[in-house]
Amino acid sequence: MKISVFRIFLISLFIIIFLIFYKGLNNTNIYTPNFNSEKNIPYIENEIFNTNNKINSKEIFKGNKFYLMNIWASWCIPCRDEHPFLMKLSLLKNIEIIGLNYKDKNKNAKNFLKELKNPYKLILSDRDGTNAIEWGAYGVPESFIIHNKKIIKKVIGPIDQDTFLQIKKIVE
Repeated sequence: MKISVFRIFLISLFIIIFLIFYKGLNNTNIYTPNFNSEKNIPYIENEIFNTNNKINSKEIFKGNKFYLMNIWASWCIPCRDEHPFLMKLSLLKNIEIIGLNYKDKNKNAKNFLKELKNPYKLILSDRDGTNAIEWGAYGVPESFIIHNKKIIKKVIGPIDQDTFLQIKKIVE
């Protein structure tokens, strides 16, 4: 009798633990922050890619124009995946794409652009990653849609077909 009660208790305990772990597998633990309000663009001063010239954000983002600030790196695999969509966006007349090359070597970034083509109107260097942090980036790739010197949309992760269509709709 003691053995069967112990077996029932052990089997019940196993089933309860199994159900808890099974339920936990269905819950995602990926955190994606909400970005609902417009924010002013940060004031940053960057070196222009492959030069010693500097430029600040007030000089880059002017007027009633749409911009896409894309944070990328040659070592970033998802950046390769999003690159064809950036090339499509670069063909749109209503938006300019600004690149922020994140913690990359100039030689590798040049080879990346040579291989995949350059969708950027201007590329900035962020060798130590501090400017990406000023933008509020969590990693690469990330993109920010800017209008009237305000960030109106943040894209965390690579731009895909759905994101491309959303951006296209915003700028038209």
